[in-house]
Parts: sequence; C-alpha cells; structure tokens
Amino acid sequence: MAEEAAKAVEPNAELLEWPKKDKRRLLHAVYRVGDLERTIKFYTEGFGMMLLRQRDIPEEKYSNAFLGFGPEESNFVVELTYNYGVTSYDIGTGFGHFAIATEDVYKLVEKLRAIGGNITREPGPVKGGTSVIAFVKDPDGYIFELIQRGPTPEPLCQVMLRVGDLDRSIKFYEKALGMKLLRKIDRPEYKYTLAMVGYDDEYETTVLELTYNYGVTEYTKGNAYAQVAIGTDDVYKSGEVVNLVIQELGGKITRQPGPIPGINTKITSFLDPDGWKTVLVDNEDFLEELFG
Repeated sequence: MAEEAAKAVEPNAELLEWPKKDKRRLLHAVYRVGDLERTIKFYTEGFGMMLLRQRDIPEEKYSNAFLGFGPEESNFVVELTYNYGVTSYDIGTGFGHFAIATEDVYKLVEKLRAIGGNITREPGPVKGGTSVIAFVKDPDGYIFELIQRGPTPEPLCQVMLRVGDLDRSIKFYEKALGMKLLRKIDRPEYKYTLAMVGYDDEYETTVLELTYNYGVTEYTKGNAYAQVAIGTDDVYKSGEVVNLVIQELGGKITRQPGPIPGINTKITSFLDPDGWKTVLVDNEDFLEELFG
C-alpha cells in the first residue's frame, strides 16, 4: 500500500512543478460596462490608455474593447464588455480596484477631474508612509488606485481582490498558477493584511493584490467584474494542476481544457476558493487570435 501511495505522489509532485516552468503572464482583466464609448473616452483621455482593438458581435448581442498602455502581446490590458441594453452592473463587495502607476499623481488627478472623474481620495502620501497615491472612480463605479512611481514598462500594475483566508489564497495562487509571493503587509491598526502575488517584480509587471479584512470571510461578487486571463504553454497540463490544487484547497473547474468553438483558441477556466474566476489561455493560440 505504501509503495502504491508513493507512486501516486511522484507524478503529482512532478505535475505540480509545471506552473513554475511554464511561460506565464497576466494577459487581461475582463469586466462589464454600461456604455462602451463612454468608458473608452474616459480611459483614453483620462488615463492615457490606447484603444488596441474593438469588436461587435451582434449575433451574441455584445461588443468589447481592449485598452492598455502597450500592445497585447507584451502588456496587461483591460477587456471591456458591453451587453446590448444593459446600462449598469453590481460591482459587489469583493472586487477592490485596479491600479495605475504614474510619474505624477497630482497631474493625473487634475486631468481626470477636468473630464468629470470622481476623485474619491485626493492625492497625497499614504498614512504612515511616503508613497503618493489617489483613488478615482470610472463612469461605471470601478475604482482605480493611482500610484506615484518612476517609469515602468507596465503602468496597469495591479488588480485587487478581497479574500476570506489570505494564507489559503496565497497557497492556491502559488500552487495552481505558479505565482510568487512578492510581499505581505499586515496593518493591524486598519484591520487588514494584503499580499502581492505575481510572476515578476511588481514594479515591472502586473500583480494581484489579495486583501484580507480581519474577520470577513465572504464577499458578494456582483455581476460586473468577470475574470483575469493568464497565458500558458499547455492548457491541458495546466488544467490538471489546477484540478489537483482544487481538491486540496477548494475551488471549481468551470470549463474543461479545450478549444473555444468558432475561434479554436484553447482555454480552461476555474474559480479559486473565494469564487474569483481565472481563464488560462494557450500562448500560441492567443498570438494567432491577435495576428491571425
């Protein structure tokens, strides 16, 4: 019996090493907006993003647009979805914010204010620190943190999600997705702990900011924020890893690995233990989709 158990563990141990060897990158965040043109205007004129591509799918009754600070093949972008006739969504209590790094927060805030941006925290240093930040709401109520930093290859630098058990979430993103814990900060005076997880230095690339508020184990998801997408060289092997980690830590596979009908891009999708959705996308198929 012991020998059989050991044999079963060996392939699993090897499989669990795959996410660390895989070529992974956060590709985009998907969320829903009530007026696509209004949001495109706010993001391009206010934040300085570029409209990278836009498409209308009338047979499915939706349109979407991809925006970011650089091309999709190298930069993290936002994928905005407009469903015909739906003008507002519930963001829920779990989604936190996106973050944009800028060399001058004060200047960016004035630019956003001039086009009607709702500044929810005026620019200034964080309490007990020197980092200069501000917060602004976009026309749909999504919050963006503005962080003053030097030049960076990836200004769209964070996606913040609230979780009910931080250690469990860190373990899940490390094991299922091969992310690294970049830093962990406990703020007992404000009753929260946060962890930055990602694939590279947070000043060089986009990271997930996972936040645990003391004593809060569940949040509402609403119907506005959808998911993040991550590139992988092998959707099938990556799906096997996720399945193993879900058995240990919780979560749910929502789409088995395989091609999307019609466009043939191979994906798999799943929920983490808190119900946050991730889609893994085949790297070659993603580039094929971009460049045809």
